[in-house]
Amino acid sequence: MAIVAAMAVPHPPIILPEIGRGEEKKIAKTAAAYREVMRRAADLEPDTVVITSPHATMYSDYFHISPGKQARGDFSAFRCPEVEIEAEYDVAFAKALADACAEEDLPAGFLGEREPALDHGTMIPLYFLQSALKKPVKVVRIGLSGLSADVHYRLGRLIQDTAEKLGRRTVFIASGDLSHKLKEDGPYGFAKEGPVFDEAVTEDLGKADFLSLLTISPDLAEGAAECGLRSFWIMAGALDCQRVHAELLAHEGTFGVGYGVAYFTPEGEDDARDIGRQLIDAETQAIAKVREQEDAYVRLARESLETFARSHTMLPVPKDLPEDLQDRRAGCFVSIKKDGRLRGCIGTLAPGRRNLAEEIICNAVSAGMHDPRFPQVTPDELPKLVYDVDVLSEPEPIDSPKELDVKRYGVIVQNGERRGVLLPDLAGVDSVEQQIAIARRKGNIGAKEKVTLWRFEVTRHV
Repeated sequence: MAIVAAMAVPHPPIILPEIGRGEEKKIAKTAAAYREVMRRAADLEPDTVVITSPHATMYSDYFHISPGKQARGDFSAFRCPEVEIEAEYDVAFAKALADACAEEDLPAGFLGEREPALDHGTMIPLYFLQSALKKPVKVVRIGLSGLSADVHYRLGRLIQDTAEKLGRRTVFIASGDLSHKLKEDGPYGFAKEGPVFDEAVTEDLGKADFLSLLTISPDLAEGAAECGLRSFWIMAGALDCQRVHAELLAHEGTFGVGYGVAYFTPEGEDDARDIGRQLIDAETQAIAKVREQEDAYVRLARESLETFARSHTMLPVPKDLPEDLQDRRAGCFVSIKKDGRLRGCIGTLAPGRRNLAEEIICNAVSAGMHDPRFPQVTPDELPKLVYDVDVLSEPEPIDSPKELDVKRYGVIVQNGERRGVLLPDLAGVDSVEQQIAIARRKGNIGAKEKVTLWRFEVTRHV
């Protein structure tokens, strides 16, 4: 058992007296919990501390492990350059972890460092830890990624394996705040998802319910503007197949950002806590249920992309389709999601094909292969994709935003040849003002430029 303890901790600079200048007293419970978990960690006399930070180098499809022998940083960005933190890296651990990731075809390593200096998500845990340590400890610093929960968990498992292989007494620190949208007067405002997210995550951390933590709704996490969830996912993997004693020591949202402190003590092997396998099984069952409930529109979109991704040929229009698909002409949008997040979306406002079936076939392939925001879908991804098909009514011009309803109508904004489109009833779009603003951005139209507005309705197939 080389992982001797793990913790989830926040990283608000204001918690440091040198920066807070008295304001840190408003989160005294968080600070006291921070000191307590670091005292416990120091008492274990670890050889290595692994820190995952949302503010280290981060890529959408790669985990960056900080290279080199050492690093330093300060809090100049928070008007406190005199507070400096230094860390000696565990070079052997970092290399062994990178090698293990390469063997497992997990995208992680030393490539692409943009800023060698320590980030505040790393420095704040070290600030508290170093003041409690009886002897110096080496550090491994890892950035997060935009990859799925199961990949983050796998990285955690490889961290556990590396610690065991090297015989390192290792403490894992998952650095990350909770929601950033807990108060109207907070720095990021309020969203209804904020308190819900904080309640769910702190309950999961307090119970070590890692499967629940790994399957939190992506829409909830995005709406809450969370910071540390992926850090917590990696930590869960580092405790894979371990019986865990969990303790939530503090949770505060004084400044409109959620700060949680939780501590985890491994208590021996427990095959029943193979959470990674449980996660995969749960995802497989969920996808199977989605497939069972597909209607002809969604099935056609899925089979179109699957055919093209595997054979690079277009799916012929099936002969057994409902009359609406064979005889009707209409614009449509095909949206593709993976792990609850958008993977591609392409559509047509007006029909350009002989019938709706051809419209769906072409737009499904375009959504998977030609959405400029995403790389092309690969055959390996196909089993995890889910599809929506929105069939559009003919757009109608309107004179005022008062004629819009974000739940009922999509919107088209146009200025000259520039045009932005947004579908109705989208997660996180709660007002007409938001809807128009997003459509403007999509069309590269300035906030004060005059626009012509259209509205349309959709029939959504999911």
